Amino acid sequence: MPPLPKLGIVAGGGSLPARLASACRASGRDYFVLALEGQADAASLAGEPSAWIRLGEGGRGIELLHGEKVSDLVFAGPVRWHGFKSLSRPDWRTVQFFARLGTALVGDDSLLSAVVKELEKEGFRVVAPESLLDGFLAVPGPYGRIEPDEEARRDIDRGVAVVAVLGRLDIGQGVIVQQGIVLGVEAAEGTDRLIERCGALRRNGPGGVLVKARKPGQERRVDLPAIGPQTVRRAAESGLRGIAVQAGGALVFERDEVVRLADDAGLFVVGVTVSE
Repeated sequence: MPPLPKLGIVAGGGSLPARLASACRASGRDYFVLALEGQADAASLAGEPSAWIRLGEGGRGIELLHGEKVSDLVFAGPVRWHGFKSLSRPDWRTVQFFARLGTALVGDDSLLSAVVKELEKEGFRVVAPESLLDGFLAVPGPYGRIEPDEEARRDIDRGVAVVAVLGRLDIGQGVIVQQGIVLGVEAAEGTDRLIERCGALRRNGPGGVLVKARKPGQERRVDLPAIGPQTVRRAAESGLRGIAVQAGGALVFERDEVVRLADDAGLFVVGVTVSE
């Protein structure tokens, strides 16, 4: 069997880039990490075959990937994007890219889809993280001992409906609902800040539910919603009663630890089927 094409790992935050690098080493696949400054975790990527670029260095990044003879690309980990001010001294290729987009750039998914198309024009094949790691895509049903009751199910249904509306506007992938009331929606700040912000808005009675689902029509190979142990810890600290993620449309990292923490905290974590 011929060797797999060399994989380029475009590294954002979190543990996923290092996990993908580890999986490549275990399988003997050649790889290269293109790490984003201010986003990727330097400690977890120490010793990896890598280069670091600013968000504004798209042209240099493409040159590095071609120089390393990368064929396949995977986007790994969240990237904090706060509009054009996130770009630090953009190079000419990046300036041209955004000039072509013009008013077509309306949100994160629009930007990511455009980036994917640009890289495909360069000859790269963009692949999904879950195609490289087994067992990370969310599955239907409860992840631990605890299951949502009828009221929590209603909150989940409302959350799914809200995320669908937000997603069509390319706004966010997460919402917190308590007793039918939307406490907050995820925007540029990310899930941890959403949970923290909604903790101060908690009402009396059963706690709220965090619902995470992908945007309708979202580019599936990049930026799928995700949860992990840190999400469960934050949810418990903020008084949430549970977390629901889209089965087949979200990632669950460190499943065993997620289950342990959820059971210990008395929280449910459940994969739900979403009609699109």
